[in-house]
Amino acid sequence: FKKLQFYRRYVCCYFLDSLTSLSSFLPSCKPFNLQVADLYCSACKCALCEDCLPNHAEHPKVALSQALEQHRNNLQERLGTVQDRLPQISDVLSFVKEILQQLTNQRASIEEDIQSSFEDLHKQLDVRKSVLLMELEVTYGLKQKVLQAQIDSLLRGEGDITTTCTQAEEALAGDPCVASLQVERELWERLGELAGLGLPCQPEENDQLDLVMETDGLRKSIHNLGTIVTTSAVASQSEAMGAGLEQCIVGHPASVTIVTRDKSGGACKSGNAILSAEVFTPDGSIVDGEIVDHKNGTYEFVYTVPKEGDFSLALRLYDQHIKGSPFKLTVTKTLEAELDVGAKRRGKSPGQKKKGSKRASSALGTPRRKTQNPIEDDLIFRIGTKGRNKGEFTNLQGVAASSNGRILIADSNNQCVQIFSNEGEFKSRFGVRGRSPGQLQRPTGVAVHPSGDIIIADYDNKWVSIFSCEGKFKAKLGSGRLMGPKGVSVDQNGHVIVVDNKACTVFIFQLTGKLITKFGSRGNGDKQFAGPHFAAVNKNNEIIVTDFHNHSVKVFTLEGELVLKFGSNGEGNGQFNAPTGVAVDINGNIIVADWGNSRIQVFDGSGSFLSYINTSADPLYGPQGLALTSDGHVVVADSGNHCFKVYRYLQ
Repeated sequence: FKKLQFYRRYVCCYFLDSLTSLSSFLPSCKPFNLQVADLYCSACKCALCEDCLPNHAEHPKVALSQALEQHRNNLQERLGTVQDRLPQISDVLSFVKEILQQLTNQRASIEEDIQSSFEDLHKQLDVRKSVLLMELEVTYGLKQKVLQAQIDSLLRGEGDITTTCTQAEEALAGDPCVASLQVERELWERLGELAGLGLPCQPEENDQLDLVMETDGLRKSIHNLGTIVTTSAVASQSEAMGAGLEQCIVGHPASVTIVTRDKSGGACKSGNAILSAEVFTPDGSIVDGEIVDHKNGTYEFVYTVPKEGDFSLALRLYDQHIKGSPFKLTVTKTLEAELDVGAKRRGKSPGQKKKGSKRASSALGTPRRKTQNPIEDDLIFRIGTKGRNKGEFTNLQGVAASSNGRILIADSNNQCVQIFSNEGEFKSRFGVRGRSPGQLQRPTGVAVHPSGDIIIADYDNKWVSIFSCEGKFKAKLGSGRLMGPKGVSVDQNGHVIVVDNKACTVFIFQLTGKLITKFGSRGNGDKQFAGPHFAAVNKNNEIIVTDFHNHSVKVFTLEGELVLKFGSNGEGNGQFNAPTGVAVDINGNIIVADWGNSRIQVFDGSGSFLSYINTSADPLYGPQGLALTSDGHVVVADSGNHCFKVYRYLQ
């Protein structure tokens, strides 16, 4: 019965709606006698019968059939327009659902981090509590032992004196006689000994046992411990401004200011938004540059373009283009710019010909070879083109080599790690894009732990992920501490070394995630960095760091003490224009990828220049990560050419 009522109401409503939609075609005369309507008044938008024709004599009219057909066409067109929105809505719906899922996953991840962090703090507090209680017992025991020994000594002395005095008093109470003479003489001697007995009559310890617990600072730290960081910024409302949006000069830093806004267009007042920026040619990404967070909702992207031409600048907020992105960018080179470059003693940038770029083959890197090819270099093979398939790359960054003959590539913009044999044969790849544990957002550094685990620096996720050698996620470390991890390495103790590009700091973690130490800050001092990139470890277990914007390489102890610094800005032997990848051979020689000069230089362990690896026949273009393979060759990520290259290198 209820179903019948529902269908009756449905049919009635449908009939009424149909009458309403047809009312514009009915004759306008009231009442009308259902006479045949042949005309349609375009001005009044109604059908006309013979009776109402005189009232519309001066109005434009068309045949009713034509009007009906036109209305049907208009309806069909409107229907098509609205239906065309469905795929867009479906895509947006999927994307928003994905964002919500990522948000939910991130919430779960942060909840796990909070739980584990506070559990760790609880453990540390319990350990400290146990240490203090043990220290209390030990200190008390030592002082108590001294005082108890003094008490025992005094009690023995007191007992001896009391006993002897009692005996002497009893002897004196009796009658003097020859028989008691010997006894009294012995008592007299004993009393003499007791009179001179050395007893500890001054306290040999004190009763001080206090607790100094400076909890105010700790309480304040605990009160402010941890912050949930977020922003309301959306890409569709955020915008960029500055001269660097349209034009810049080759080799000169250009700047763009990004203003983040919320969904209503209001300016965001806090920082920490996840921004990415790339300058690229039609064939792929070239320059990353550096993003500076002003912590007030605005950001500055500083970049240097290596050559003339038309480029595109992509600015993304949470992986979505902001207003106007990608921007068309014209890069020019003028005489004034060259003079200015010379005056400031700046070196050339990648893509330009450099001094020594066509030198003879490296004395360290190449055996004697035939001379009929004057530009033959040390290249053995190259792998890769721009793309997203196996063996293709988009902005490859970090490189690692394993002891079992594998080459690992951090394929940054494809959010994965690809693995090849030493001969360049593709073996496997793993990685899923995302911001949850086990996913990759922007992998930039990769290293292999002695256990076989693969360690990946994820720049945008701000943590380091640990995977098994089969690519299964195991753990993450550095979450909440790292700001922009770029490179990773492993020292001889199995500890994970992380180069934080944004924080300008080197972190050292246990594989469990426990922080051992950290050192470095932003600046140009000996113990400071300006955009550090990658690290390697030498046979002395010292950490070698490439200091990108300070154009130098620095060597530190595990405690962060500077051992050695070498390099300066320029294009000469031993000079750098933004060094990136670094590796150490078995002899302690240091191999450095010179990004801005598009070359690879070799130094001895003291930082003295030795040679180049000859790359003339197939020039590098903005090399990034670098490693030594298990069979003794040099592998480098040729980021600008979307490939990795393997070169001969005799150690």
